[in-house]
Amino acid sequence: MPDDLAAYRHKRDLAASGEPDGAPASSSGEHPIFVIQKHDARTLHYDVRLEVDGVLKSWAVPKGPSTDPRVRRLAQPTEDHPLDYARFEGVIPEGHYGAGTVLVWDLGTYRNLRAEKPGDGASMRQSLEEGKVEVWLEGRKLRGGYALIRMKDRNGWLLIKMDDDEADARRDPVRTEPDSVLTGRSLDEIRAQEGD
Repeated sequence: MPDDLAAYRHKRDLAASGEPDGAPASSSGEHPIFVIQKHDARTLHYDVRLEVDGVLKSWAVPKGPSTDPRVRRLAQPTEDHPLDYARFEGVIPEGHYGAGTVLVWDLGTYRNLRAEKPGDGASMRQSLEEGKVEVWLEGRKLRGGYALIRMKDRNGWLLIKMDDDEADARRDPVRTEPDSVLTGRSLDEIRAQEGD
């Protein structure tokens, strides 16, 4: 079986960065988790992560998720992360991969909507391979259906809010709810408390 976390470990000096070492994990519980981490690195972005087969499949979303179905957000795939990364907050030191401050912006569970569709039934692994992921998020800030669609050039994806009862074009949680769902801290507070 391939090591899904080899790229994660290769890019990091885990002893120096303080990030989780990626010990093997089979599942986080009854329902798979999702996490969105706000990451102030070279540029501020949001890392959207979905638990699939014991790892967090990850995309960097520069503008963060939207609750407006008309808005398409670029989502650039990144390396798989370990499940215990879902609760990582802190400061990755300068000179290290991903240097900057990280907070847990949203956290919850999700359902694979394609698996529930009659005549589809695609697993998450199959959905990722096909470039068409549809999930229902049950988070503290985000709820409802979201789609991740791979663009034709196969490099980038789009993150799109599905048009359901949880859609709200007037709501902007990226702007109005900027802080950690775990600790209530802002990026500045984490930097002040945990930075060198």
